[in-house]
Amino acid sequence: MKKITIVFDHPYGKEAGYNEPHNRSFTSALLVAVIQALEKQSAQVDLIDLHQDQFNPVMTKTDLLNWRTHPFVDTQSQNYFERLQNSDEIIMLFPIWWEMMPAMTKGFIDKVFAKGQIQEHRGITRRLFSSNTKVRVLTVSGAPTWIYKVLYGNPVGRMLKRGVFRKSGVKNFNAEDVSPKARAKMLNSVAKYI
Repeated sequence: MKKITIVFDHPYGKEAGYNEPHNRSFTSALLVAVIQALEKQSAQVDLIDLHQDQFNPVMTKTDLLNWRTHPFVDTQSQNYFERLQNSDEIIMLFPIWWEMMPAMTKGFIDKVFAKGQIQEHRGITRRLFSSNTKVRVLTVSGAPTWIYKVLYGNPVGRMLKRGVFRKSGVKNFNAEDVSPKARAKMLNSVAKYI
């Protein structure tokens, strides 16, 4: 059975994924559709919901000291790291705000990928994940996709691919950015993306 870990970041949570007035989010709707598609494929889904877990993305002085001198920053971050490491696939799902990922996603990366986890020896980074581990990044933005391609050059996708996951040993990386017109179509056919 394929094990897939979803790292989800949206303040409204999964509950906002059912298109109810005053309680809806396309990021949440995408999460619901992805989970349903994966369960139909008989995949084992492990959801890391950063808001539900009350994850603190702020790197304190103590956290930074732990980041530099210990294998992990805190027990929650270590738990997340182990769950990612035991996955066949990782799906990062978050909105794009001001052409960047939300603070909670950035804090997740800062704390979970601690120096003690990513050790270098003579300039070579120790492989954290199997080269067969697949990573998908699904983002939601109010701006058209072409703006990211032409003006911004997909900074979030590049940063995650080159700066985080490639250093961790992942070679199979895919970033998805879907236009507003394609949202409804994607929800109905999310299985082909997953």
